[in-house]
Amino acid sequence: MTERTSTEQSRLSGAGASLRQSVVPEIRAVLFDMDGVLVDSERLIAEAAKRMFADHYGLEVKLEDFVPFVGAGENRYLGGVAENYGIHIDIDTAKAWTYEIYGQLARARALGMRAIPGAVDYVRACRTHGLKTALASAADKVKVMINLEYLGLRQDEFDAVLTAEDVTHKKPDPEMYLKAAERLAVGPECCLVVEDAVNGTIAGVRAGARVLGITSSFTEEALKKAGAAWTASDLACAPFPWELMLSPVAEVSSRRSL
Repeated sequence: MTERTSTEQSRLSGAGASLRQSVVPEIRAVLFDMDGVLVDSERLIAEAAKRMFADHYGLEVKLEDFVPFVGAGENRYLGGVAENYGIHIDIDTAKAWTYEIYGQLARARALGMRAIPGAVDYVRACRTHGLKTALASAADKVKVMINLEYLGLRQDEFDAVLTAEDVTHKKPDPEMYLKAAERLAVGPECCLVVEDAVNGTIAGVRAGARVLGITSSFTEEALKKAGAAWTASDLACAPFPWELMLSPVAEVSSRRSL
């Protein structure tokens, strides 16, 4: 990773000010969302879904139709748009069609898909530093595997991988992050959740974890309002978990390269 300059420094949320008033639990594990945190695939999945609706339902939807459902899982992502247009879809079939298109676009390195700067290095640095890591995505496993392949990350580079199939209740319900912490045998209060979505941030806070918000999909203001303790534009300029613990929230002002 390149040296992190002052212009790249993350904006730090006042939401974490209360943490300075008491002993803060050590961060022992990092729970990563995927879309918008490790890979920027929102434009590509929206494009794939848009093409799916056109090809199989003869419906021309808009890319912005999907925004309210970001981070809520593909069932709601597709189903919510269908409901808004007043049509019925078979969700499992619609997802299969969407993932087929998505995989083709991702493997072709189509425009609209990119690795979030610093993401792969951040994951590996956490493991090297002795922290446990989990991938906890609201997306279905087939999409998660496509994204990992795109990033060049192996599944076994995480101590646990959870996808939509592993939970009953989707974000903003805390189930995903509670289960991830349980699989790592770490209390949620000792976990750092890395999220880009409002729904995911709320889920992390409800689970009892602290949240680092990545402003790739939502604004800093929206993530702070949802409860993020810190925010950063991407993982190339975000503080590492052990840096967060070295100084009070409002005093983290420098970034170290790997």
